[in-house]
Amino acid sequence: MIENRKFIIIGVFCLVGLIYAARLFYLQILDDSYSLESSSNSIKRVIEIPYRGQIYDRNEKLMVYNTPVYDLYVTPKRVKIPDTLAFCRMMDVTRQEFDSIMDLAKTYSPVKPSVFLRQLSKEDYARIQDALVDYRGFEPVMSSMRTYPAHTMANALGYVSEISKKKLENQETPYYRQGDYVGHNGLEEQYEVELRGRRGIKYVMQNVRGVAKGSFKGGEFDTAAVAGKNLYTGIDVEVQQYADSLMQNKVGSILAIDPSTGEILVSVSAPTYDPNQLSSRFFSKNYRKLIKNPYKPLINRPIMASYRPGSTFKLIQALIAQQQGSLFTNTVYGHGGSPMRCHCHGGNNLRGAVRFSCNPYFYQVFRKYIYHNGNPNTFKASAVGLQEWHDHAMKFGIGQKLGVDLPSELRGNLPSVETYNRLYKSELSWKFSNIYSLSIGEGELLISPLKLANLAATLANRGWYIPPHYVKGIGKIGEGIPAAFKEKHYTDIDPKYFVPVIEGMRMAVMAGTVKRDADIPGIELCGKTGTSQNAKFGHAHDHSIFIGFAPMNNPKIAIAVFVENAGWGGVAAASAAALVAERYLKRKNEAQGLKLQEWLMKQNYMPPLSMLPKPRTPKKPDSTAKQPVVKDTIRKPRPMMTHNDGASRSTVGGN
Repeated sequence: MIENRKFIIIGVFCLVGLIYAARLFYLQILDDSYSLESSSNSIKRVIEIPYRGQIYDRNEKLMVYNTPVYDLYVTPKRVKIPDTLAFCRMMDVTRQEFDSIMDLAKTYSPVKPSVFLRQLSKEDYARIQDALVDYRGFEPVMSSMRTYPAHTMANALGYVSEISKKKLENQETPYYRQGDYVGHNGLEEQYEVELRGRRGIKYVMQNVRGVAKGSFKGGEFDTAAVAGKNLYTGIDVEVQQYADSLMQNKVGSILAIDPSTGEILVSVSAPTYDPNQLSSRFFSKNYRKLIKNPYKPLINRPIMASYRPGSTFKLIQALIAQQQGSLFTNTVYGHGGSPMRCHCHGGNNLRGAVRFSCNPYFYQVFRKYIYHNGNPNTFKASAVGLQEWHDHAMKFGIGQKLGVDLPSELRGNLPSVETYNRLYKSELSWKFSNIYSLSIGEGELLISPLKLANLAATLANRGWYIPPHYVKGIGKIGEGIPAAFKEKHYTDIDPKYFVPVIEGMRMAVMAGTVKRDADIPGIELCGKTGTSQNAKFGHAHDHSIFIGFAPMNNPKIAIAVFVENAGWGGVAAASAAALVAERYLKRKNEAQGLKLQEWLMKQNYMPPLSMLPKPRTPKKPDSTAKQPVVKDTIRKPRPMMTHNDGASRSTVGGN
């Protein structure tokens, strides 16, 4: 029995020894992974950066593509330069620039590669390729540079540049390295994960001088890079470029939406810049120049600017008052009893009030709405009515983020009971006389062009909208679209109440507050003018606003136009909207449109430099930094004066 146990124990030890021997044989003879890790002197691990996905318009016209370039990396610990001045001449850098770059590289890491020069063209790289063999510590990495053949939509597209230190440190999942490119702002940032693709790894054999001698083990351990997915947008690049031309010498925005899908067709922010300026090796120089520009071309005005909506907000007042039951189609109000003046003759019904944008009419509509179910002499009635008004207006997407697929969207401001309690520091110290300016879109209301374009789409659809978005497909048209961009949002307004409002909008274009030439034949444009207060430069420089859609039935385009400092909404803004709608629907501009186009393109509404604030000292660009915002300031309402499109003008204002 004892003998048997002895043999069992010996057998166990022998078995364990055989297992260890087999494992050592596998690791040392068969498995190359440890050999690969220990062969850093002869085998180099090269990370292959995939090509970034390209960006197309709705008709598959290329808007952004990649141009092959080379980045030169340096590893300070390995650097050996026989003649520094000769090296600087070859690289076309000064000795001071060379020392600065090397100091930064050493600060980052003496043993890790970092960028020495970016975006060398194929010609520049060919010139220095052979000579690089004599300079140890420098290695080229093939990369790409974003190129923008359409030269448009810079703010919405964003740009690609070196990852910031802050973003590098805040990565949730380690992916980026020092010197990597990453999307900043716009679609480039929003769809970074889809556009960047997946990196590959390649193991290359090299001699003692660092000269490549081919793939290790025939590429057995290599992983191929996967190119980023292409992004298809709803933008119509032909109409986009045309809208850009209309906004020359103007500050503002044009935003057009397909109301049936929520796809953004046109996204103009003016003034703008050529996006190619921020895709070259001179990025920093060009960025500093743009950020110093007093007209702020880096602001994406359609989603980042904030204005009072002016008379365009009367459309919401008319709809929610009908739904409440405090307004009827045949309701007529004169000018009596209103603190607001108006250019029209009064005595309008609902259609006429929309057509002529009658201030006193909508003052009475708002007053009746607020006090519909209460005593007009009590604070409680004002508070109850205002809260009801606030909740209905929220259904139109006002006072909240719509969720557009761009970073930095503003929420805007839709005042509530809490707003006035805070503003007047008491629940009992404000009443209707403090808030009546809301009736015509003034006071504490703040709204972006995006939200007004969405309002136009909601009117076109008779009560619903799909959140505005740029993407039409990821990888392929119609694929990969987030579910949020397919969901309908309803306003809870009965569709029948849209009929008189829309008829009034059509009358406003045909023979109302809109410039006569903007009623272009064959378009059937329905619209509403507005003028947003801008007392900073004097009321002669109020902002021109127009929202509308076309055609009247089965609409194909909804549009909002802001032209800063251009005055009445029925002139500059309405003209631009009509021309863009004609170009989109007809694919050309006919006689009347061409005449209107000639007039509009001659107009210059740029404020003098002497009237603008001095620009701040530019900071290093960083996608995580807050972008500047154009907005109006909250203030107490003041007495109202007359205005030609029915919008109010106060004695005090801000922008």
